[in-house]
Amino acid sequence: MASASNESINTAMGAQEWALLILLSVLWGGSFFFVGVAVTELPPLTIVTLRVALAAAALWGIALAMGLRPPTSAKVWLAFAGMGLLNNAIPFALIVWGQTQIASGLASILNATTPLFTVVVAGLLLPDERATPLKLLGVALGFIGVVVMLGVPSDGGSSSILAQLAIIAAALSYAFAGVYGRRFKAMAINPILVAAGQVSASTLIMIPMTLMTEGAVNLTAPSLETWLSVLALAVLSTALAYVIYFKLLASAGATNLLLVTLLIPVSAILLGSLFLNETLGLVHFTGMALIALGLSAIDGRLWRRWVVAKA
Repeated sequence: MASASNESINTAMGAQEWALLILLSVLWGGSFFFVGVAVTELPPLTIVTLRVALAAAALWGIALAMGLRPPTSAKVWLAFAGMGLLNNAIPFALIVWGQTQIASGLASILNATTPLFTVVVAGLLLPDERATPLKLLGVALGFIGVVVMLGVPSDGGSSSILAQLAIIAAALSYAFAGVYGRRFKAMAINPILVAAGQVSASTLIMIPMTLMTEGAVNLTAPSLETWLSVLALAVLSTALAYVIYFKLLASAGATNLLLVTLLIPVSAILLGSLFLNETLGLVHFTGMALIALGLSAIDGRLWRRWVVAKA
């Protein structure tokens, strides 16, 4: 994978990249609300399949309107398939299965291990994203912040070690996807085409998987509210989100990009406070502060200035 992208990236993100990362966390944090509405009337894998299929349609519509054309190279489409497998099909299926047996809060905490895996995987496979003690400290602080903010849910009787391992395996898959996706910068493919190609490949993978496990679903039964949620999930939390994802991946790298998994719980909790009248407590602000401290350590600039000032 290291040879897939020999162009260096900005290990310290600028203001624009931080803004895009925060926007991405809001889009993916909002997906929990949309899924929560849709899952009351549709099976989980059906939601995933509709999500990627509708996102693919939206992205190809945008691409064609911009005058972009689908790549014709088999090598490029094979790369799209690999990305779709690592970034959607495998982790989506593992997370959905895992959440049938463990609490969603615990699943969120386990999913927040993604940056930990990414620091290791990217450090081993990408020469310009080597792990540093400051990055490792930052990821550890951020992860502790997530645990503090969400709490550690009780296992209960339905919890399963295998289900927890499934969520961790999904996080590892996301880490490999972040590293694998760096190859698209070297291929000089527009981020919209990369996003469209990935979700198209994911759709082709998910359709047979969904039909085998859930069968055909009556799509006329769900309410308008459910369909609006699915549409928002596809257009905002998938199509738009993946355009930002691949743009950030090309400029900021896998390690910085997957910090978004630490920010998603912050976005989800803030959105719940703003729109669902949920209350924020001291524990939430403490967790957010730890996450902010961790992010600043991974970015490194403020910490390096502090060291220079102390010297």
